[in-house]
Amino acid sequence: METTDINRLGDELYDALISCQTVAPIRDRAPGITVQDAYRIQGRLVERRLAAGEQIVGKKIGLTSAAVQNMLGVFEPDFGQILSSMAHNDGATIALNTLIQPKFEGEIAFVLKHDLVGPGITAVDVLKATDYVVPCFEIVDSRIANWDIKICDTVADNASCGVYVLGTDPKDPLEVDLALVGMMIEADGELACTGAGAAVQGSPVNSVAWLANTLGQLGMPFRAGEVILSGSLAAMFPILGPTTLTASFGDLGSCSVTFV
Repeated sequence: METTDINRLGDELYDALISCQTVAPIRDRAPGITVQDAYRIQGRLVERRLAAGEQIVGKKIGLTSAAVQNMLGVFEPDFGQILSSMAHNDGATIALNTLIQPKFEGEIAFVLKHDLVGPGITAVDVLKATDYVVPCFEIVDSRIANWDIKICDTVADNASCGVYVLGTDPKDPLEVDLALVGMMIEADGELACTGAGAAVQGSPVNSVAWLANTLGQLGMPFRAGEVILSGSLAAMFPILGPTTLTASFGDLGSCSVTFV
């Protein structure tokens, strides 16, 4: 795709983000678009957010679990950039009118103490580079109308990034078997879904290694201090109105968020 088209579509997604509006699927309006083109559009969208004063604070891995892949008909992982305005503290209250068509996912977040530069990164390298892990809610939010997405749509839209909420009880990843961590999410006290760490490419650690190697091929390292959202442990569910969500991850702890 020509740079002018890349910039036009990236600007369109940025405008949709700011105005809380949706746009038609990118794939329908950019015949022949490739995943590489989509990442260039994502780059333009992120560039606009940086120019507005935000900072990159981490990365997210999307479409890692079979449940989410089957739901969207997208069968390969992707990644997006986490910006500073996306971060919320445990127990936060978030206004629904600041989002468009949000869905929630329960994840395990990694916070790095050392740079992690692929390719060639293994699960052991990930564990050595991780300062701590915490429970996380990722609230995904698509700028594509009606979540009508394929891989190029979600990649262009910064992997459908919305906002995220981190727990406050950090754990050493060597003290928890992340593949065996069980998750339970309640909505207003009622069970909404369950999941397990093994749903994320066998272990969230494998997911982070995949992304480190993928980014390494693109010349993009993980930096110390960055937050890595490793992928959903279960299917994602829409947030249809005011609600309080609580995610419990066994020995890993819990986190909560309220939408009004």
